[in-house]
Amino acid sequence: MSNHFCTRIFYSMLLALVALSAIAANPKPLAKCLLVLSYHKGYAWNDGIEQGVERTLKNKCRLKIFYMDTKRNPNKIFAEKMALRVKSVIESYQPDIVIAADDNASRFLVKPYYQNKKLPFVFCGVNWTAKEYGYPYSNVTGMVEVAPINPLLDIIKQTVPNAKIGVYLSADVITEHKDFKKYQQEYRKHNVHLKGVFVSTLSQWKQAYINSQSADFIIVNNYAGINDWNKQQAIDHVQKHSKKFTVTNYKWMMPFAMFALTKNAFEQGRWSSQVALSVLSGTDISEIPITINKEWNMFINTGLLRSTNIAIDKHTLRRASPHW
Repeated sequence: MSNHFCTRIFYSMLLALVALSAIAANPKPLAKCLLVLSYHKGYAWNDGIEQGVERTLKNKCRLKIFYMDTKRNPNKIFAEKMALRVKSVIESYQPDIVIAADDNASRFLVKPYYQNKKLPFVFCGVNWTAKEYGYPYSNVTGMVEVAPINPLLDIIKQTVPNAKIGVYLSADVITEHKDFKKYQQEYRKHNVHLKGVFVSTLSQWKQAYINSQSADFIIVNNYAGINDWNKQQAIDHVQKHSKKFTVTNYKWMMPFAMFALTKNAFEQGRWSSQVALSVLSGTDISEIPITINKEWNMFINTGLLRSTNIAIDKHTLRRASPHW
């Protein structure tokens, strides 16, 4: 082998090593992801989605987060202004994909401004159905949030055999009205009349809770949106006035309810992030079908149950986790 040929091989190898070193020193930049949360940091459902997203995308995407804060500020004009702020962030940050969590991000941002556009979106936490937003779009897929309404009614009827009248007590916000309508429709099929009571202050909630003791059961669904909420005052109130079976679909409502069958916010964040990564890897988002959540958890408030004569089925008790 000639010296000239060996020299050429040496320089070729040297150039290859230099190229590899340059690639190692300047790796391909991570894709940019934007998480748009409809609510505020500190709201448990919001935080659960955020945790699912952050854990799944860690070291895989440059994540930016925007809070629309529309639970504490339910006014439509406020939501529209926040959507415009998100739109401005999208134009400046130029994300490769956007995750839009809960209804208001879809209602005020995705539907008005990004329907069938180039930028891909993954929604999650949209309650019951995505039809009102016209989903799916060519650039959007997601996970619809469905509560275990009928399984919860089974537990109610098992615990209160002749239950005919119930109260749905919750904060006066858009998503709670949407949830109530679905509950009311389903419960009517089983000859159970459900009355919706929506409040804006803690004092209204306290009075409504007392008034609701005339019903057969109470769904204590959500306090988010009651801005003067005081946890200890609410706990003291339910311990003093609880006579009827109280249930909820949210884990953070367990200090104020006897039983919960809950959705998992982390699941919503994890799934939407996995879809985002798949899209960033080359999967066409239009090929990913819209789905629903599949994970449920069961909890009991043993202290509140002990203060009443209400007895939950032993099989259900064995399956449930004590939470308060």
